[in-house]
Amino acid sequence: MSDNPRFDRVLIANRGEIALRIQRACRQLGLETVAIYSDADADSRHVREADIALCIGPAAASRSYLDPDGLLLAARATGATAIHPGYGFLSENAAFADAVEAAGLTFIGPTGASIRMMGDKITAKRTMLAAGVPCVPGSDGPLPESPDDVIALAEKIGFPVIVKASGGGGGRGMRVVHLAEDLIDAVGLTSREAQQAFGNPTLYLERFMQKPRHIEIQVLCDTHGTALWLGARDCSLQRRHQKVLEEAPAPGIDPAVIAEIGERCARACRQIGYRGAGTFEFLYEDGVFAFIEMNTRVQVEHPVTEQITDIDIVAEQLRIAQGEKLAIRQEDIVFRGHAIECRLNAEDALTFLPSPGTVTRWDLPGGPGIRIDSHVVSGYTIPPYYDSLIGKIIGYGATREEAIARLRVALAEMKVEGISTNIGLHQDLLANPDVRKGGMDIHFLEKWLEERATP
Repeated sequence: MSDNPRFDRVLIANRGEIALRIQRACRQLGLETVAIYSDADADSRHVREADIALCIGPAAASRSYLDPDGLLLAARATGATAIHPGYGFLSENAAFADAVEAAGLTFIGPTGASIRMMGDKITAKRTMLAAGVPCVPGSDGPLPESPDDVIALAEKIGFPVIVKASGGGGGRGMRVVHLAEDLIDAVGLTSREAQQAFGNPTLYLERFMQKPRHIEIQVLCDTHGTALWLGARDCSLQRRHQKVLEEAPAPGIDPAVIAEIGERCARACRQIGYRGAGTFEFLYEDGVFAFIEMNTRVQVEHPVTEQITDIDIVAEQLRIAQGEKLAIRQEDIVFRGHAIECRLNAEDALTFLPSPGTVTRWDLPGGPGIRIDSHVVSGYTIPPYYDSLIGKIIGYGATREEAIARLRVALAEMKVEGISTNIGLHQDLLANPDVRKGGMDIHFLEKWLEERATP
């Protein structure tokens, strides 16, 4: 961060619903916004509503949203002195964060050093262990070169194990191995994939937990030594390691246990000098939490935490980047009610094939406890070049049952034409007795989808 972090114009280095979400938080705080966009996003809603809009390149993300030099040039051309990366694209790119600050601008997020530390899974695990955060049993560092040593390590950890890429993410660069005789081939294949996908072939091993849940702890940290935890989210409903539905608080887990883990996460943030918003991701099984990684950015699912805490996470990111102290204390944070988020994707509800095209009807639901985060309007054309996420419906209620009931009504009210969406998938999920009970493991959704597809 520059010596004078105050800023009044923010370049939003993203697109879609998160760009619009950041724009709203900026306007709330009296900050001007610069929207950058590719040729494919010229008619996007956040572009129309920005104070300044600038085309940054063609549709291909590599020549627009993923072009760090182009983003810095856009900031200079428009007089923006801060850049908010949102999620995805360059949000967890340490080199970009460093370049922003080297240019005398403010990166609205953690330092490049923090992103680098937590982006490398081996370094992150070592850091968390040193801070007292429980981790999945596994190797203490990169895999040894000797195949015999790799097998011996796996046997010490206990099969089944999961081979993971140190620089991996998004569900890529990992492979489960149940038998010793399959391990070396799996290591070789995963290493080649990791080199191709992340430019880093380094691998490590962890015990493969059989039926864990995916639990997250949201944190906020200022530059004055205050680190807060904002409760737990359950993100266990996943397909191919991609989240489909998230909720807060995580059902069925003792709040005292959550508080203990939350305090450890906050302590870890203070020890490494973390700033801004972040999320600690854990596997949870048989009452035990095990750290897997930290996301050094705002999450897609941040609205469910906002609903139960009444804290605007994006606005707090902006205030922290301005050098302000957090105005809230840990004892001030109260968790009220329950919130569930359905990710709306432009895709077929059965085949999951993307469905770009022009939205000819976009009727949104309403009523108490319903929040819609989306950049889509009727007549908007969804381009085929980017992620299929087109919005989120969040249902909030005094209880989990009320949140589900309100969300089911909202999904029934919503009418979308011109493209396919996964609204039907969410309706089926929220009608499922196991989902309504809560506490599903991370394998539940894929098993359910297999059963549904079986004649």
